[in-house]
Amino acid sequence: MIKDRNQDMPGIRTRCAVFGTMLMVTASPVIAAPAERTFAEAFFVARRADGGLEILGSVVIWLLLAMSIFGIGLIVSMAVANRRQTILPDDLVDRIGKPLESGQYEQAIAAADEDGSYFGRVMSGGLRQAPHGYEAMLRGLEQVAAEETTIRFRRIELLNVLGQVSPMIGLFGTVYGMILAFSAIVASGGAADPVMLAGGIGTALTTTFWGLVVAIPALAGYALIRNRIDELTIEATLQAEELVAPFRPSTSEVDS
Repeated sequence: MIKDRNQDMPGIRTRCAVFGTMLMVTASPVIAAPAERTFAEAFFVARRADGGLEILGSVVIWLLLAMSIFGIGLIVSMAVANRRQTILPDDLVDRIGKPLESGQYEQAIAAADEDGSYFGRVMSGGLRQAPHGYEAMLRGLEQVAAEETTIRFRRIELLNVLGQVSPMIGLFGTVYGMILAFSAIVASGGAADPVMLAGGIGTALTTTFWGLVVAIPALAGYALIRNRIDELTIEATLQAEELVAPFRPSTSEVDS
């Protein structure tokens, strides 16, 4: 009886060893598998190969995200500030033109001063030079037109700065991410382990993505708004010159 039990021991040990091996093989993928990342997390947080937070890469992403929100707000603000009503209001032409036709110059100047639009400022600058003659009026409105146009262009220049700087910040993140990837290769002894490379490459691609997200709308908005300002200010200046045209001296007055 004792002999039979001793003979069965190797078989029991073998079965236990096989069972233990199966448990290890079954459990090892669960332990080694990295935590799954959500779609949102992949675009807003940089991770290291071990799943930890990558501080500098995440800061670059958050900075670009803040710049993106600021850029969209600036585009909306500049579009509203440079719409037709703020540059060449349709009703203001009549409110200034009709008093000029009837010789009520003070009323025309008051209407121009009360309106804060580009056209109102230009007309005010020209009409205040009326006592000095037609040429002085033209110089006055052209000077104000140049100053007001420069101010408007200068305000939207921030969009151009955002569009130029954000790709450079994204490129910084790209280079930093590639440094992380190559450092992982060196640390692993030259073996190209995709898991070790994923953190650095992910940081590089995500920062590049956000740099473009900031730059494309900013540059597009800058170009569209600048063209709109150029178009409306030229139209307003021509309209102002047309209103002061009756002040031009006739040929007989010039000859005398």
